[in-house]
Amino acid sequence: MTTAAPPPSQRLLSIDALRGLVILFMLLDHVRETFFLHRQVADPMNIEITDPALFFSRTLAHLCAPVFVLLTGLSAYLYGEKYQGTRDVSAFLFKRGLFLVVLEFTLVNFAWTFQFPPTVIYMQVIWAIGVSMIALAALVWLPRPLLLLLGIAIIAGHNVLDTLHFPVGSAMHVPWAILHDRGWIEFSDSLRLRTSYPVLPWIGVIALGYCMGPWFARSASAVTRQRYLLLAGVGALLGFVALRLLNGYGEAPWVNYGNATQTLMSFFNITKYPPSLLFIALTLGLGLLLLLGFERARQATWIRILAVFGAAPMFFYLLHLYVLKVLYLASVGLFGLNQGSYFGFDGIGAVWLTAVLLATALYLPVRWFAALKARRRDITWLKYL
Repeated sequence: MTTAAPPPSQRLLSIDALRGLVILFMLLDHVRETFFLHRQVADPMNIEITDPALFFSRTLAHLCAPVFVLLTGLSAYLYGEKYQGTRDVSAFLFKRGLFLVVLEFTLVNFAWTFQFPPTVIYMQVIWAIGVSMIALAALVWLPRPLLLLLGIAIIAGHNVLDTLHFPVGSAMHVPWAILHDRGWIEFSDSLRLRTSYPVLPWIGVIALGYCMGPWFARSASAVTRQRYLLLAGVGALLGFVALRLLNGYGEAPWVNYGNATQTLMSFFNITKYPPSLLFIALTLGLGLLLLLGFERARQATWIRILAVFGAAPMFFYLLHLYVLKVLYLASVGLFGLNQGSYFGFDGIGAVWLTAVLLATALYLPVRWFAALKARRRDITWLKYL
């Protein structure tokens, strides 16, 4: 007979709940990318032509990647605490990181393009998390203070490199496109790679997540952990505001448009590809405060609902991509291309409604898989999802 896994502690439940929340934000953004492509947004967005509702929806999704990567680093530390050894955590990070890179190049890319063989491979968030895990597999051998300093230096200093570019044909073009300069890599005459998520800043974020690990150790005081989360979250947000008011380093300047809405939009219009220092400060500051709030919420029902999504993130990721693709193809078949070369909704409200309906529909299969993953710890491959 198999027995049910013990319920997670409050510290781990809060981690799953935060991951679950940003998964739902991700779902909203991917519904937008599926059914609202006729209203494309740039990075950073063009405030003069972007509707506030669309701006808010896109900005909300900015939380996803930084929180995913931070919690990946934190989870790696907790994995090492459980299995008691840097060697074990390093090996796991390397294997799972490699698995995610392969997954991005195969099932994830096919879900976006439905092309086989592919002519374009988009190296997106799963790729970035995978490469960051591989990097962390080496970095975990560093003393924690040194790793913390390295993570902060990467996040705070990488914008100095924004003006550094290497032309196609240069020996540095490919590695620099992967690390920092979003661009195209011509792999062959019939295949191009798009480095949508340059990985250097994400390596800094995953390092910070790993260094947070002792706050969530079994022996750690909840009061101390919550104080650290509050200080770190507020500190990051204050740093964001101070740097943004200076209107200089690492970000496109914000503009006073003469009205509160557009000026506020401009102030929070930050760069994701690659994520600027201000992008990371804002999103991680909010993420840490949300984590604090979730831990204090204790046994609230909504926390446990969010934690279901966060307990099986990769399963949800793959499932929702294929569901969205099938829904889009079915819509084109039924209604045709009603927005130029796309089928799309007329307003952002329909995007939100579709995201809510999909989250509701996907809850039960995700809960089933999360329970299977928790119960069948003897099945090795399940821990990779």
